[in-house]
Amino acid sequence: MSTKLTAYVWDGCAAAGMKLSMVAIMARLADFSSDEGLCWPSTKTIARQIGASESTVSAALAKLVEEGWISRQQRRKGNRNTSSMTQLNVEKLRAAANFHPPESDTSKSDASKFDTSKSDPSESGKNGTFDPPESGYDPSVNSKQDPSVLKPVGQLAAPADEPQEDSLKIDYEAVLKTFHETLPELPKVLRLTDERRTALRKLWKGYDLNLEKWGAYLRYISKKCRWMLEDRPDTSVGRTWRKKDFDYLIKEKCYLKVKEERANDLPKVERLDTTARDDAYLRIVTQRRKPRNEVETIAQRLAGSLGRMTDYDARRAWTGIWAQAVAQASENDLGRLAG
Repeated sequence: MSTKLTAYVWDGCAAAGMKLSMVAIMARLADFSSDEGLCWPSTKTIARQIGASESTVSAALAKLVEEGWISRQQRRKGNRNTSSMTQLNVEKLRAAANFHPPESDTSKSDASKFDTSKSDPSESGKNGTFDPPESGYDPSVNSKQDPSVLKPVGQLAAPADEPQEDSLKIDYEAVLKTFHETLPELPKVLRLTDERRTALRKLWKGYDLNLEKWGAYLRYISKKCRWMLEDRPDTSVGRTWRKKDFDYLIKEKCYLKVKEERANDLPKVERLDTTARDDAYLRIVTQRRKPRNEVETIAQRLAGSLGRMTDYDARRAWTGIWAQAVAQASENDLGRLAG
């Protein structure tokens, strides 16, 4: 048995979008495997252990071979076939287990668990949405360098006592008024510091903004990026992620995420009952008692021989097993209702 590969399966296969039945088969293969991923359980054995038909297991194994998760080779003993030798793709499992999708904002919040509808933020700023042009931004310009002082190659610099003309005009009071009226949920700006003025000028110059487009940008956040406007408690780590503020919204990184629809709210997901999960682990895995409901029954079947792992590895695998069991029980409920 390879506890390493079992952990890879539960951490990576489900996250890769693999079906529950195929995850269960991969878990059984890992249970039989060496750390190098080599094993030879028969289709009949796997089917008996996960409670599925042999035809279902055979089809799933063929699909796993096709997708590159495993490879299989038929063994022969004399004139008869024996169970196939199966090689798990250890590198692919490791990569799937270690893959973490990029988060939606720089506060490392899981956030974004709210319903949303499709919308295109790139319509004309004149009809209530914002559409900053893609051109005109010089990436060499940062908050410490005003792009108005850049000069063409070969041009002599103006004398130090002659100030450069800057035609950009920003009504800062109107900018703050629009911010406060559109996003009253966010902290009020008490003072427009030089640093904030510089950030606004950079955004205005880089994306040809005006007061109308600024308002459209904020209205889009108010409608499609509600996660930015709310404090979000995270009970799993015992902390609360704070709502965003004016300084965050005037950063180029935030503006681009909103424009590219990478900051939109995500659908709500059902929160798992971690207390029930941990209690079930204690009773089913540690004390080897009988399951009390359908979720626990499914989890027990998927768990296999977690009892042979270290407590750390077993609990880590149990987290993924429990999530799969809850999902399968929900599917079963829907199937019964449909029937």
